Amino acid sequence: MKLTILLNGQRCEVQRGITLAAALAGSPSRRSVSGKPRAALCGMGICHECRVTVDGHAQQRACQVLVREGMEVECEA
Repeated sequence: MKLTILLNGQRCEVQRGITLAAALAGSPSRRSVSGKPRAALCGMGICHECRVTVDGHAQQRACQVLVREGMEVECEA
């Protein structure tokens, strides 16, 4: 079953019951300051590579947040 989130202002359908990091895997919106693709490395909140803004709260670790209907996610480009 799917649900809808807003990713950088765009509606995205994602699988229910997964972490935000899993939902963002492969998303071209995640970039390092040097422009290289960026993703979660550890998957357990230690590396901080998956930080995003969720519903206006900055520095949230996407690997620790479950997706929920209507959540607004902003990834720094």
